[in-house]
Amino acid sequence: MSKDEGSFGRIDISKAAVATIANRAVNQCYGVVGMANKNFVNGISNILSRDSRRGIDVTIEEEEIVIDVYVIVEYGTRIRVVAESIQNTVKFHVEKAIGIPVRAVNVFVHGLRLSDGRS
Repeated sequence: MSKDEGSFGRIDISKAAVATIANRAVNQCYGVVGMANKNFVNGISNILSRDSRRGIDVTIEEEEIVIDVYVIVEYGTRIRVVAESIQNTVKFHVEKAIGIPVRAVNVFVHGLRLSDGRS
């Protein structure tokens, strides 16, 4: 994604940078145990590369950002509340850091798991 800034030149922000910001925001949310993979092929490639943007897919459409988040939620939490928290947190952090509006944050819950602190 690029943004023109007058006579000083061009500012270019990659999808990977947006995904990194979103990933850090998701990991701050209560009830998120981990990130999930979009599909099997992405799962294999993420295991091999140890990508820190795992579970985040960024699309830029007409100077607006759409972010898909794939998560695993802690068993026993309210899934809807956790998903809404993820949406609000990711939208806030990305817009604050980049200054471009986020049109949507789509949350896909791929599983439930007991957190590491529980037995």
